[in-house]
Amino acid sequence: MLLKRLRETLTEPATRTLDVDTSDMTLVHRKVLLNKRMLRRMFEEFYAQCRRLDERFFAGCAGPRLEIGSGSSIIKEFWPDVLTSDIKPLPFVDHVVDAQAMPFADASLRAIYGINVFHHLPRPRLFFREAIRVLQPGGGVVFIEPYHGVFARWLFPRLHDSEIFDMTAPVWESDLQSGPCSGANQALSGIIFNRDRDRFCSEFPQLELVLDRPHTHLSYVLSGGVNFRQLVPGWADGLVPLMESALSPLNRWIALQHTIVLRKQRLPDDGGLRLPRAA
Repeated sequence: MLLKRLRETLTEPATRTLDVDTSDMTLVHRKVLLNKRMLRRMFEEFYAQCRRLDERFFAGCAGPRLEIGSGSSIIKEFWPDVLTSDIKPLPFVDHVVDAQAMPFADASLRAIYGINVFHHLPRPRLFFREAIRVLQPGGGVVFIEPYHGVFARWLFPRLHDSEIFDMTAPVWESDLQSGPCSGANQALSGIIFNRDRDRFCSEFPQLELVLDRPHTHLSYVLSGGVNFRQLVPGWADGLVPLMESALSPLNRWIALQHTIVLRKQRLPDDGGLRLPRAA
């Protein structure tokens, strides 16, 4: 009861009466993102991270870059060439796309980005098969997702009542999702790429897991994200990156998010070109 009252108190007033699965909620989230300097800075870093990893791991590939589950994304402010998409029709998104059945030609994309969207896919195997189909050899996927460390396992089950966090889920597929946002299991990336990594590598050998890196983003908590009130005054924004840097050695325990990079294997008849594996 106390937790519920605290969550209600901290919830952004504009989101309280809205259904998380509606376009109206996404429109409100975009306004929140644009108005919170700390949150905007965090997403700017997310976008920059996607681009850096793209250029590092997918070098030599041509073709468009696609963001799935864009929602309230402002990635085009920084990288106008990225195609934005969402399962819901939104005025600021290029394409209405189900990432589990994408309307793109075979081997046509260089990269796919997704920020806090992978765990919303009820049938992740369908996404992996589509990624293998639409990506060029040597291209790949960059995901930023909820982490599964000690602090994350404590916080995420208490953060939203519209999502769960269950590392013990026996299967990857979800029958709990009633819409594009509600009912998702925030632990999905931890289940597939950590707990069931061997199974993933066995089922999808065409997708090489080249990076799985946790990171501390205090901005996520202190800004309140798109759903909650900011917990610190605006003048503290400049101090947060310093705190994050100081705490980074503890990422294994306190990280709230991790970055995953998957790369589509090049075929032997590509001339044998292979990119260096991440350390």
